[in-house]
Amino acid sequence: MRLWLNRNSDVNLREQLSTQIVLGILCNELAPGERLPSTRELAQRHGIHPNTASATYQELEDQGWLEVRHGSGVYVRATRPSTPLSPEMAIDELIGTLVARARKLGADEKLLRARIARWLDLAPPARWLLIEPDAALCEIVLTELSTALSLPIVGCTPEECADPAVLSGAMPIVLPSKAAWVRALLPPGTPLTTLRVHPIAPELQNYLKRYMPQKQGSLVGIASHWSEFQRFAQVMLVAAGLPADTLLVRDANEPGWDRGLEETVGVVVDSVTERELPAGVHPMRFTLLDADGMSHLRAMEAASHAAADRN
Repeated sequence: MRLWLNRNSDVNLREQLSTQIVLGILCNELAPGERLPSTRELAQRHGIHPNTASATYQELEDQGWLEVRHGSGVYVRATRPSTPLSPEMAIDELIGTLVARARKLGADEKLLRARIARWLDLAPPARWLLIEPDAALCEIVLTELSTALSLPIVGCTPEECADPAVLSGAMPIVLPSKAAWVRALLPPGTPLTTLRVHPIAPELQNYLKRYMPQKQGSLVGIASHWSEFQRFAQVMLVAAGLPADTLLVRDANEPGWDRGLEETVGVVVDSVTERELPAGVHPMRFTLLDADGMSHLRAMEAASHAAADRN
């Protein structure tokens, strides 16, 4: 197996060495039972301190990748560790397998780099990226999106959205209130889709129409992890004619927040908190995203899938 070390990298030499050995095992460049160079050989070959080589081998033995046989040498273990790979290592395994196969075909290194870069440029977006600074609101929107869309959906803060690694392969989306702010942070020319929201969910409107003539004076709950949801739901229900003293407002971040909700005729909740309500409590889910806007996002997904098929 060929190893290379970059002394100008922010990653220390020991981590570079251990990562490449693990990738060599994962990509079958290092076979089970194969003997590795001694710590002295490794140090001399790559100009590193013997202690660095020794510490790397010891770390990989502790993790279950290598076996140190005293008086014989260092060998690749016959079985791999049972611990699941990290997401980063799983991606590295795929890349390492690609590079190893390309080398067996005799591919030129420059050609390989050029073709990978070209593929990444041409590849259609593979995920949605919600840019939202409020963690509680971000979780609510991600939950609503995940029920309607097929591509993976992740969230990030506005401070993170300009990072090319975060944007790579993503279709950025944002709520209307942050659109101008986020657009100014993104690299010029980056497409940004603004989500469509509605002021009140149709299902909640219909429920209130049925409720108002029949249940005057009954308790109605409001519960959410998002403080702004608690505020606007309370304002909305009071505006709809419910007396303020019949509203039971609960912050779902607080211990015991669900106590007493069983006494209500229903609880106005977001899509995240709905899943956390006690059994027997009737949810009145308030969705933030507009149905027509969801259809637009699905159409964008379909166009992305079609582009992938053409490539």
